[in-house]
Amino acid sequence: MASDLILTQADAGVFTITLNRPDKLNALLPEMHGLLEVAFDRFAADEALHVCVVKGAGERAFCAGSDLAAFQAEGGAPYPKTGYAGLAQRYNLTKPVIAAVNGICLGGGFELALACDMIVASDKAIFGLPEPKVGLIAIGGGVHRLVRQVGIKQAMGPLLTGRNIGAAEGKAMGFVSELVAAADVDAKVAEICAAIVANAPLAVRLSKELALWSLDQPTLADALEGQTEHPSFRRWRASDDAVEGPRAFAEKRKPEWTGR
Repeated sequence: MASDLILTQADAGVFTITLNRPDKLNALLPEMHGLLEVAFDRFAADEALHVCVVKGAGERAFCAGSDLAAFQAEGGAPYPKTGYAGLAQRYNLTKPVIAAVNGICLGGGFELALACDMIVASDKAIFGLPEPKVGLIAIGGGVHRLVRQVGIKQAMGPLLTGRNIGAAEGKAMGFVSELVAAADVDAKVAEICAAIVANAPLAVRLSKELALWSLDQPTLADALEGQTEHPSFRRWRASDDAVEGPRAFAEKRKPEWTGR
């Protein structure tokens, strides 16, 4: 499935996926969903890769959503089994994914960013789900994720009006993790990635897995009492890294993680 629509790069444990249609604001063509699924499959399967960065080519946009001209022409081609952009319904990915947003992030582009674990945004970034303005609904996860991530009263305004959300408002609402100047987005993302890669891989993945799992538990007590029965928790407790970390700390040296 070689294509220049999606570019990938692996470097020092970081896997970067770049949406590569800068002349079209990186809008998604129907075939790009399958390409993104393949890219995320590769990231998930490679034990040498610890964190994924999703970004858009050029300086104008992260992603302007679905290319509506192609959407109409194709009659709404079905998404892959992992959902919109190969990520929206990928529920078993325990490795962290970061959206690096510099510019326009609308419609499906915003849905893709919301499906990531963190959003690092330029102060010039613009977010929104304008689907109702063209008779559509943000069914790629946007409706459900926005209301869960910022609360129903915060989410309803943008959802019902389709209005844009500036980066500073997004930070105040809570879906933007880090807000930086446009020139600093890549540096901030690299800083976060380096900090993640320096940690024990199993501990990072279990932290994400337990955080998401806990949202499905009815009470805090259920989450706290049930976590020790989680399969990944038991795997972590029996791991070499769980022994190596405290030992390295006691010996005042840098830990040597094996991921096992």
